[in-house]
Amino acid sequence: MIVKLIVAKAENNAIGKGNDLIWRLPADLKFFKRTTLGHTLIMGRKTFESIGFPLPGRTTIIVTRDKNYKKEGCKIAHSIEGALDLVDNDESPFIAGGATIYNQALEKGLIDEMIITEVHENFEADAFFPKIDMEEWTEVLREINEPDEKNKYRYSFVTYKKKN
Repeated sequence: MIVKLIVAKAENNAIGKGNDLIWRLPADLKFFKRTTLGHTLIMGRKTFESIGFPLPGRTTIIVTRDKNYKKEGCKIAHSIEGALDLVDNDESPFIAGGATIYNQALEKGLIDEMIITEVHENFEADAFFPKIDMEEWTEVLREINEPDEKNKYRYSFVTYKKKN
């Protein structure tokens, strides 16, 4: 199994504020859908609740400490490792947030590949992507996108693979 992480983050590592997205980049939402469709999404309870429903065409596994938490159409786990144990027929599930889940997955060395939308701005936030030791990762793909009428900010889709 190749465990992937997917995130959109600002230059200052901002990823959210008030349990919501900070910016609107329709191209990133389309990229997220195209990249994750048919796969398993592992996310924390707060991230799931900010979305509000299981995303179509994907299996959703919610990580929560609440032993009584249930959500129709989703699987529930109480650790990231437990969530990975619930993955069926998917060789590349995605860790999809939020900040605590990203931090735990990276600290535990569970991530093999990171797919990051780098938004080339700084934003005020209360949720941040953890600092990454780039010595441990190799950039394998970068697609730079300029702002347009629908996407206000310059952004890049970047893929990193963990060095062995």
